[in-house]
Amino acid sequence: MSLLARNRVRDSGINIFHPAIGLGGPGAYEQALKFFASWNGFIANADQHFMRVDSAADLDRVKASGKIGILLGLQNSDQFRNPDDVDFFRGLGQRVSQLTYNSRNLIGNGSTERRDEGISDFGIAIIERMNKVGMAVDVSHCGDRTTLDAFEISKKPVLITHSNCRALVPGHPRLKTDEAIKKVGAGGGVMGITGVRMFVKGDEPTTIENVLDHFDHVANLIGPEHLGVGSDIDLHGYDAMPPELNKRLRASYKGSYGFREKIDIESLNHPQRMFDLTEGLIRRKYSDKDIEGILGGNFKRVLAQIWTV
Repeated sequence: MSLLARNRVRDSGINIFHPAIGLGGPGAYEQALKFFASWNGFIANADQHFMRVDSAADLDRVKASGKIGILLGLQNSDQFRNPDDVDFFRGLGQRVSQLTYNSRNLIGNGSTERRDEGISDFGIAIIERMNKVGMAVDVSHCGDRTTLDAFEISKKPVLITHSNCRALVPGHPRLKTDEAIKKVGAGGGVMGITGVRMFVKGDEPTTIENVLDHFDHVANLIGPEHLGVGSDIDLHGYDAMPPELNKRLRASYKGSYGFREKIDIESLNHPQRMFDLTEGLIRRKYSDKDIEGILGGNFKRVLAQIWTV
């Protein structure tokens, strides 16, 4: 990593990154091995700048260390061929696993599957093992029934690390119903709000104020102590990608995702976007305590519960 890139990371004000991606299909196990090997090698070779976050204590240590924390996870659980694989990947550093990506796997259904079905018997066994070893269950891309099933099955809080409210963008399959959001509150979990444009508002103009509306909606339903930030973009956003990569990204999703000309939202499409978001939360009259929770404190509290074995 270049000096310029490191400075951009440090100047962002973000102390911990969760660089999860969606892997799936017949080669998911091998792809996941490569993913964790690559990240572990990167962290080991740059340990003066980065540290892997493995425990609740690490969440406390990382800021004091002056390093950037890397919290490893995946946006799918296709890599789990059996419950023992949960233990194996936890040993490689995985601390969060989304049950499904957008399509169906052996555990349950993704958000853009043709039919809305729930979690399988195999999925129950995977969730039980995740609870046992201290790996967080994430349902951000799961279908509605699979999302609700996860809250019923898991004995530990379930996370929605990056999604928004369907009540504000009616009909979008990737967003969460009020019923699911209430389950987050009842189960002691956290929901991270994303600034991906088509998840924020169904038409133009779409601004940071519309993103803040999603924070308000969740806060009104279950309280700000269950809110977090799940930006779902890298430091520079999607619209800064090379055109060919942007084209390939869009082509990899179903039409129901509703891509428009832009994916990012102005004010939230740059490395220091957390400062603009914080200013917005202040405008919306959130207290200092609430904002500290939203900017990481709430996820920290719940992850400590989930990771405790």
